[in-house]
Amino acid sequence: MEETGIVTVGRGAMESDYMHWFKVQKPVRFNLAASDALHFRLDQLELDGASHPRYALLRRAIASRYGVGAENVVMANGTSMANFLAMATLIAPGDEVIFERPGYEPMLSAARFLGAEIKQVQRNADDEFKIDLERLAELATPNTRLIAITNLHNPSGALTEESDLRAIAEIAHRCGARVLVDEVYLDSAVPPRPTSALLGPQFVVTSSLTKVYGLSGLRCGWILAEPDLAERMWRLNDLFGVNQPHQSEMLSCVAFDHLDEIAAGHAERLAANRALFNQWVASLDDIICMPAEHGITVFPHWAGGNTDRLHDLLRSKYDTAIVPGRWFEMPDHFRIGLGGDTDVLKQGLERVGSALDELQ
Repeated sequence: MEETGIVTVGRGAMESDYMHWFKVQKPVRFNLAASDALHFRLDQLELDGASHPRYALLRRAIASRYGVGAENVVMANGTSMANFLAMATLIAPGDEVIFERPGYEPMLSAARFLGAEIKQVQRNADDEFKIDLERLAELATPNTRLIAITNLHNPSGALTEESDLRAIAEIAHRCGARVLVDEVYLDSAVPPRPTSALLGPQFVVTSSLTKVYGLSGLRCGWILAEPDLAERMWRLNDLFGVNQPHQSEMLSCVAFDHLDEIAAGHAERLAANRALFNQWVASLDDIICMPAEHGITVFPHWAGGNTDRLHDLLRSKYDTAIVPGRWFEMPDHFRIGLGGDTDVLKQGLERVGSALDELQ
């Protein structure tokens, strides 16, 4: 049966089944489900009980880091809230939104809640999870208001290069749409690439300090958008969050002043972990995965089928965690995070291998 790539939905519940599932999992010793770098400790803080609307110091720090103006920056509580604010500003019930598949479930859930008509363009594993630009052009219509992707791609870690981003922007331009790019993993590309916000006003970019810098507790997220659109997002954030927690804002400013120190050793550890993973995949007959070149996550395919079986066995017997592919609409895949300690990854992969042998 031919797939149309179109999914029409009514207004969904305001929840993410994936995020709930992830948060209620019991801790394990070998957590390969985590998708961020090792956590970094920050101790510098002078307590201030006041709120500081649109905290200028942090806006300037974000703007300077990514080469945009402070008027282009909107702060948010993490990338997930940034994505929601961006979509809530850009789309209305009934608008068409084109997402990638496999895609990040919280983004899809947010669009469903906002009443979007969802279409999906396939990222094909056989083509290293590149976006099918021809299919994207076919799916786009005058009713399309948003094309939403992740770069680096979550879950595969695939990089979308500037030429493809420009092609996506051209498709969006023809139908009067914007391009939303979640770039929370982009600073772990090899070498790091500039933000797509620099490619033109059609791009709306979200990111945070959460994944690459190991600072998830700060919830320091942001949106980069043209000034008029950024102002609309600020007004919407007044409705949802009023102001950001100022203690977190202050610590985030400290973090931006010391990002090189915070990231020290990350690139070397990720390179070692990617090499370890690539060697592990090459040793197996029932696992297929493109080489890990960028980022913190990989998304291998298992010949054994639904990876919920693998996940359940790993947790119950091997004290190990992965993310089953059903959360990314590809149940015969699973996501592994490469951002943690190299020895933990090595032992975790050995346990995944033992579980795979057992399931054969």
